[in-house]
Amino acid sequence: MDLRTDRDFRHYLAARVVSMTGSLVSLVALPVLVYQLTGSPGWTAAVAATEAAPYLLFGLLAGALADRVRRRELMVRLEVVTGLALASIPIAWYSGVLTATQVIVVGFVVQTCFVFFDAANFGALPTLVGKQRLTSAFATLYAATTSIELFVPALAGLLVASLAPASLITVNVITAVAAAALIAGIRAPLSPPVRTKADVATGLRFLWQNKVVRTLTLVGTTHAVAGGAWVAMLVPWADKVLGIAPSGDLRLAFLFSCWGVGGLAASRLVPVLGRRFGPARVTLGALPASLACGALVLASTCWFVALPAAMLWGAAHSTVVLNAITYRQQEIPAELQSRVNTTCRMLSWGIGQPVGAAVAGAVSVCWGPRGGLAIGLSVLALGVAAAWITPVLRRGA
Repeated sequence: MDLRTDRDFRHYLAARVVSMTGSLVSLVALPVLVYQLTGSPGWTAAVAATEAAPYLLFGLLAGALADRVRRRELMVRLEVVTGLALASIPIAWYSGVLTATQVIVVGFVVQTCFVFFDAANFGALPTLVGKQRLTSAFATLYAATTSIELFVPALAGLLVASLAPASLITVNVITAVAAAALIAGIRAPLSPPVRTKADVATGLRFLWQNKVVRTLTLVGTTHAVAGGAWVAMLVPWADKVLGIAPSGDLRLAFLFSCWGVGGLAASRLVPVLGRRFGPARVTLGALPASLACGALVLASTCWFVALPAAMLWGAAHSTVVLNAITYRQQEIPAELQSRVNTTCRMLSWGIGQPVGAAVAGAVSVCWGPRGGLAIGLSVLALGVAAAWITPVLRRGA
């Protein structure tokens, strides 16, 4: 059946687009909200750190659980919990009792739900569309979500400039409920007839034994540290260095969209670069490119230089990430894809993102947001050196 006429796939695609739209609105609104409440780069960094931490804490469990339970029911319930948790923010804000601590706790709960949802999603789509249509389904899904990532942060940034960020969270409440309804309406199964037993050790064992996957994961962790520093420092860096206020300044919207533009460019570049140079060479080239673009952002002191620099960094960063995922999938057996990918994502993004955000926030207390960005780039420099020193990737090149 053509995907365009497949009712269940259209429900699934709509659910993912709606859910991501709301998540991206919160991604913009939450750090701005905390910065407005506290005026502190450290508190703002805590938002990024606590939102990334659940993958580290629950990634292995989520990957195993998603192979045992009914994925549709799990995904629906997680979206409902997400909506209820987020609803507490505008309610508290309108009541005049909202605190930064509540925002951070809600961010942690919402991201914990995402970890389990993401694990279920790894197996839901292949089960829904089957192997023959999987490539086309992934391409359709990626094109839709990339477009959302490009436009929604910019739009949310525009809205933050004129509306209270707490009120924008209501958008994510509505999208979470809508996504739950769409997933519940899928008739076809999202889980195999026979579900396997939880086997947390499988992903770790394969990761340890496969040198390519192990190296990509370790290097990816250092890369995620720099990404965590960027997410944590974006709002205070824009304010303190570029003079872009966290409210009332439309230039903030353009900054929020930079990495989306770069990611869209990377989605076109990676397949071409991979075919021409191979994934190992792309890895070895994209890592120092990401470091160089990050350094250019760090050196920028005016917004019309910072904007294209951030776009370039977003393109280089996304090239590293997308290429690493493709490279890793080529190395992982089909029967281990879900659990190993969840394990790798937990170790790289789950460790790197919160560590980068937390360290950047701590450093920014004394040395400002530029100091926070600099410490994240310093860790990435270690990863670049490790990638070039390790013979595994150079042999693949």
